[in-house]
Amino acid sequence: MSPVLPRSLLACLLSALAAVTGWTSEPAAHVVLRPVINFFSAPREDSDVVTQATLSARLVELERKEGWVRVKGDDDYPGWAPLAALRPLAGTERYPASLEPGKAVEVDALAANLYQEPDVTKHAPVLTAPFGVRLERLNGGRDTQRWLEVRLPDRRAAWIQSGDVRTDLRPLSLEASLTLAKRFLGITYTWGGSSTFGFDCSGFTQAIFRTRGVIMPRDANIQAEWSGLATVSDRALLQPGDLLFFGKDAAHITHTGVVLGQGSFIHDTPKDRPGIQISELGDPTWSKLLVAMRRLK
Repeated sequence: MSPVLPRSLLACLLSALAAVTGWTSEPAAHVVLRPVINFFSAPREDSDVVTQATLSARLVELERKEGWVRVKGDDDYPGWAPLAALRPLAGTERYPASLEPGKAVEVDALAANLYQEPDVTKHAPVLTAPFGVRLERLNGGRDTQRWLEVRLPDRRAAWIQSGDVRTDLRPLSLEASLTLAKRFLGITYTWGGSSTFGFDCSGFTQAIFRTRGVIMPRDANIQAEWSGLATVSDRALLQPGDLLFFGKDAAHITHTGVVLGQGSFIHDTPKDRPGIQISELGDPTWSKLLVAMRRLK
């Protein structure tokens, strides 16, 4: 007698296994547990940092090796992260569970402290979250005008001050995103940085576009070739919100910034005073390096 199970029975067993273990045919996903984690080019901390992910970000697993996992975020940019900094998501689990009004908040401060109780004096912060982190509200009836109770990605409860978050998660307008960009002035330059704890040039532009609901590629040279951007053919046609790309030529782009208008642009550079700053396009240093201009389609 053949040991092969009937297909109907096999399907039932697989369905039951998925229900019990959370197994699905979808790639394994993880949520970030720490305020900011580095993605490395190889599964070791002495390799170079290629990008970062922030608390509550959802990452898709690509491969695993001895305490490390190769993952990618919603921009499809891969890198190696320590497995200890992540929590696997079971089946169709999402964090936050819902982005419907009232069920999640987004950090609107450059850095926001979270506490184990609604008091800033009794204990040190549980953690400090950078701008843009989304947190799940508990809505357990204990919120006050000043304090909101949230569930962290590691399932702990914590408290955050309402002045540090926004509850309207709709994308920002172009004008609002440029106003936000100026709030980032002075944040230090960090190679591979993708948060308000430290950006690099393309991490900064990507973050500003993300606030508009646009998921743009990670690196400057890839951004310049991205199909979501249209070419601006003349400097005289530049508008606020356009992207500038710099390098020795169009095939070797190494830097990017966002047009503010009236000849100025905002960018994150390690040059002179490292960090986010406003420069003039007429400055010979930048004018001679400008090789491409783009606008969101």
